[in-house]
Amino acid sequence: MAYNRRNFLIKVIEVQDIYLAHRDRGVSAIWVYNNLIKPTYHISKRTFVRWMGINAKKELKQLDYNVEA
Repeated sequence: MAYNRRNFLIKVIEVQDIYLAHRDRGVSAIWVYNNLIKPTYHISKRTFVRWMGINAKKELKQLDYNVEA
């Protein structure tokens, strides 16, 4: 599969969903990163923080809308 913006945004949404699901349980963001995100996605802590700030669902919706038009 070729790397493109859509695939990137899907991966960001997966990471954000994992974080949100565990945040509701009361664990810290550092715990989620160290125990769930880092071993699976092999991203740095800085990348994790940057990805948390991306409004990926909105960008993906806009990207899909532009493809259909």
